[in-house]
Amino acid sequence: MGWFGNSRDAQRQSANTGPTAAEIEALDPYSRTVVGVVNKVGPAVVQVGVTKAVRTPGSVMARLAEGAGSGVIFTPDGYILTNHHVVDGARRIVVTLADGHDLSADVVGFDPETDVAVLRVQTEAGRPLPAAQLGDSDKLLVGQLVVAIGSPAGLQSTVTTGIVSALHRTLPGYGGRLIEDIIQTDAAVNPGNSGGPLMNSKGEVIGINVAILQQTQGLSFAIPINTVKWIAGMIMRTGEVRRAVIGIAGQEVALPQSIRRALRIEKPTAVGVAGVTPGGPAQRAGIQTGDVIYKLDDHPVTTVDDIRRYLERMADGTKVRVGLIRERQNDVVAAEAVVTVQVTNARSPLPRR
Repeated sequence: MGWFGNSRDAQRQSANTGPTAAEIEALDPYSRTVVGVVNKVGPAVVQVGVTKAVRTPGSVMARLAEGAGSGVIFTPDGYILTNHHVVDGARRIVVTLADGHDLSADVVGFDPETDVAVLRVQTEAGRPLPAAQLGDSDKLLVGQLVVAIGSPAGLQSTVTTGIVSALHRTLPGYGGRLIEDIIQTDAAVNPGNSGGPLMNSKGEVIGINVAILQQTQGLSFAIPINTVKWIAGMIMRTGEVRRAVIGIAGQEVALPQSIRRALRIEKPTAVGVAGVTPGGPAQRAGIQTGDVIYKLDDHPVTTVDDIRRYLERMADGTKVRVGLIRERQNDVVAAEAVVTVQVTNARSPLPRR
């Protein structure tokens, strides 16, 4: 019947309709929640088909290869979120909507540091597209229900469910870059899911699925939507992403209990300054190699990532009070430097076609 009969599912698919209210009400609470999320967000989830030039080992000429990822429409006029690695190097991008329509897409901009890219499709005669609602990933709790939709192995509109397994993970991204503050879930994510949305029980997008760890099962990851919103906002305004720095190279160091007690520092680690950029903000403020940074303004610093996360959203010229531990005449003292944040050169977006 499923292959040849005129089944109810086939009728719905051709009519582009979902289950009735009575059918949903008859479900158990868990199923009702998942079905509700799928009905709300599913129409905004797309398959991202890409054509890239690839060169196999030993070959002289590159050949064109096709691949696919996922994405989610987040504005009615055709802006789409996906992963940078999905579209990196793409010569042609075709987005397939949930209703089966194909639309050519252009890259607006991207950020390899967070593996986020923004695409744009031109709607037919200005027809608005179904758009997903973006939520607040800072409100996530470990253990809460999440739903993922994407195109694993090219199977469009595949739905999986799970829970938030952990928060604030650091994950090596494509190209070896570390992506911070990652959401870990046990919702099944496979190749092709990359770039698709992760939703909460309200049908709000709270993450963009990014990767799985090889040789593992039940471990999936997503970029928090608050990070994505910040990156996408910059891309849509200027086509590029800019970051603020203070001009140091650092590494995590353990703080002896005696120093923590003497200087009233709660955290067991801080960031040792391994190098200072000549002429950079830190050097101009008097920070030296061998200093240890334990706070920025009133925010404790325990890792290099803490520094990056605190600075990255700041505007050029913002002043930051840096709390230091410094050796002085065979003693260890607390010191403070005021550093003027410097924004690094803007990252160029992918070429527009």
